[in-house]
Amino acid sequence: MLPDAESLLDILIEQIRPQLGDDSALVGIHSGGAWLAERLQKKLGRDIPLGTLDISFYRDDFSRIGLHPQIKPSNIPFDVENQHIILVDDVLYTGRTVRAALNELFDYGRPSRVTLAVLVDRGERELPIEPQAVGAKITLEEGQNLELVRDDTGKFSLKLHQLK
Repeated sequence: MLPDAESLLDILIEQIRPQLGDDSALVGIHSGGAWLAERLQKKLGRDIPLGTLDISFYRDDFSRIGLHPQIKPSNIPFDVENQHIILVDDVLYTGRTVRAALNELFDYGRPSRVTLAVLVDRGERELPIEPQAVGAKITLEEGQNLELVRDDTGKFSLKLHQLK
């Protein structure tokens, strides 16, 4: 049974809150990480700058898998230079999405530091990337994929998929 995504969000908030400073900003990776970053901004109750990244063009498998059909523009409406960026994603698996996000983020400027916050850590890394804030660590069976879904009211849940 999968954990409740809303409860994991509360856990993530409690881990992020002590790390916040006046120079902190949230950047969510499309699409689940962007949804989470929006909710984190509201629930943290502070005026924290918010941005989003679509890493489609920065993926290392771009030439193999092609362009994702639902590209969304990246939007970082603040100066990244010397900011503490809290990079938010829904599910951390191999680390390749985070690597691509860091590459794009540094095109906007050089942050003072980057904290990685994820709702779920699957743990099977191909790159040496670790989250500093995590809602839960989950082990899935081979051929399974985890997706964050958002209903019409904005409530989060996790959905398990069998890959073909």
